[in-house]
Amino acid sequence: KTSEDNLKVNKMKKKVLRKQVRAQHTLMRHEGIECISHATESLVVANAGLGNGMSRHQLLRIVEEYGLVETLLMPPNKPYSFVKYGTTEAAKKAFDALNGKEITLEDFGQNIVLYINFVEKVFWQDAIPTSLPPGLMVIEKIISPEEEKRMLECIDWIGDEDTQNAQKTLKHRRVKHFGYEFCYDNNNIDKDKPLPGGLPVICDLFLEKCLKQGYIKHKPDQLTVNQYEPGQGIPPHIDTHSAFEDEIISLSLGAEIVMDFKHPDGHTVAIMLPRCSLLVMAGESRYLWTHGITPRKYDVIQASELGQKVGTITADVRDLTLNRRETRTSFTFRKVRRSPCNCIYPSVCDSQKGQQRQIQPSFPHSEVEALKLEQEYVHNVYEEIATHFSSTRHSPWPQIVEFLRSLPKGSIVADVGCGNGKYLGINKDLYMVGCDRSKNLVDICGERNVEAFVCDALSVPIRSGSCDACISIAVIHHFSTVERRLAAIRELVRLLRPGGTALIYVWAMEQEYKNQKSKYLKDGGKDKKKEINTGMAQKTPCDQMPESSSQDSVCSDRRLNDWKDECCGAQPVAEPRLPVHTNRTSFHSQDLLVPWHLKGGSKKKQEGVDRGLFPAGSKESQKLSPVFHRYYHVFREGELEEVCTSLDCVRVQRSYYDQGNWCVVLEKL
Repeated sequence: KTSEDNLKVNKMKKKVLRKQVRAQHTLMRHEGIECISHATESLVVANAGLGNGMSRHQLLRIVEEYGLVETLLMPPNKPYSFVKYGTTEAAKKAFDALNGKEITLEDFGQNIVLYINFVEKVFWQDAIPTSLPPGLMVIEKIISPEEEKRMLECIDWIGDEDTQNAQKTLKHRRVKHFGYEFCYDNNNIDKDKPLPGGLPVICDLFLEKCLKQGYIKHKPDQLTVNQYEPGQGIPPHIDTHSAFEDEIISLSLGAEIVMDFKHPDGHTVAIMLPRCSLLVMAGESRYLWTHGITPRKYDVIQASELGQKVGTITADVRDLTLNRRETRTSFTFRKVRRSPCNCIYPSVCDSQKGQQRQIQPSFPHSEVEALKLEQEYVHNVYEEIATHFSSTRHSPWPQIVEFLRSLPKGSIVADVGCGNGKYLGINKDLYMVGCDRSKNLVDICGERNVEAFVCDALSVPIRSGSCDACISIAVIHHFSTVERRLAAIRELVRLLRPGGTALIYVWAMEQEYKNQKSKYLKDGGKDKKKEINTGMAQKTPCDQMPESSSQDSVCSDRRLNDWKDECCGAQPVAEPRLPVHTNRTSFHSQDLLVPWHLKGGSKKKQEGVDRGLFPAGSKESQKLSPVFHRYYHVFREGELEEVCTSLDCVRVQRSYYDQGNWCVVLEKL
């Protein structure tokens, strides 16, 4: 019996050790924090995180049994937490007692086993408080408990479906409509078929109160009542522009909830909506941001009393806990729109999509069309946005810096498409010169005391074979045809001496690579380092370029045609018009227009403003914060290498993926 007991004990120890090691790997992968073998004041507790149902209150009660806890950090949605004790002795005592211990989660009634490791120190950045989306308000205690009770009682969920309203049971909630029925098959309403009976009388009284207080300007005539049980929610969405007017208000009854808002650039804000509070969405928050409720039984909220009140949920790992959801009912009021929406957010406006299809440029099928497209949607745009664009391009990318610093002292380097010149002064031991099609960006280079001049990327006025290296960072994806992209690379090669190298970066179609999202997708509105530099103007067709030396031989027609037909299996663009991309989302087309939301105005407000979306002279086109659209061809994996190797005089030394870009280092033979 003793032998069997020892066997079981040893087996359990091995299991605990195995789980410890797995927890160490998870921590290193998620946070870059390494576990250590010797005792310290800090512990990481696996299986005791907000992500697997452990509340701050329960974990604190467990760990406080072994000594004074100085800090308890619980990262949102993670299966582990960090505990710092006042002494190493207390931490060691907790380690010995809790490692491998089975406990029961209070709120779930589920047994879990804790696995503990020591860590040296835990550094966590202070959470930056987030602000509400523009145009959004939350008013607390807009109604009394008695009014809440009467409003809930006026909705009959049990009786038979009433002819006066439309009741539906959806996957994640129950829904009832008054005034007009919202049809989920086409996300719109039939304005000619109002529901009999109108809105409940008690709702009319509430709306009069909102009008009097100035929370709304127009009295709504449509009401949607949603009832959510714990674990239910509503997908992220924007209320259809053509269906409803600007202001949308929603009353939370029965329980509080956390609602998630997301900007097209990926920036998210979680907002606590207390019981008996009113959410008001107008302007940008109504038209541009999606809002939704994630189906789950618990919300991650601030543990402090202040955090429980109205406002955004700040991801402060020192002050987060779980809050069990209860049955919540929302009354959402809207005003039915009687004319097309003419908001300033056409990329998400269904009323303006028809206009976009007619006005957006087509994919070019000739040299003349390509020149016109690039002039309108590359060169003109960068002249307009140069100052704002430059203010967002200040941090050099590490692998580009590494390339420049690896070059021999005294090397002559050309930065073709240098933008604001941020790479021109990286290595003081090099002789660097930049060129760009945008005069305004070249002027900024001059203000920074770096050498740059205005020229065309297809015809750079530098002697053939005179450069030891060239860089082309986020330029070639602005050329709109295969031939012009190839010509741009050929021109880079012409500048190089034999043995010289060029580094080329282009935007990638694959913004999620090897199960990792690029910074473009995951950094949201905070990202100021995205490398999408200015394009170069192209005036000179391929056959009018300066003559190349024998070492700059161009690819044969056969190889070019082969590449056009076979490159990466890429399909020709099927759309008659170029689609407008939604920022910070995955690409669905290789050729597209990408919006640039200008801040601070432009020098020429009447030219080039949102040309693909607004009629010339319209009020929208003269806004102080216009939206410009830049043409891009995003490259598929392998496509850039195919273009480079189609030149007989080139060898690809290295190709790699760098944060949403395909990159090549090529050598001139």
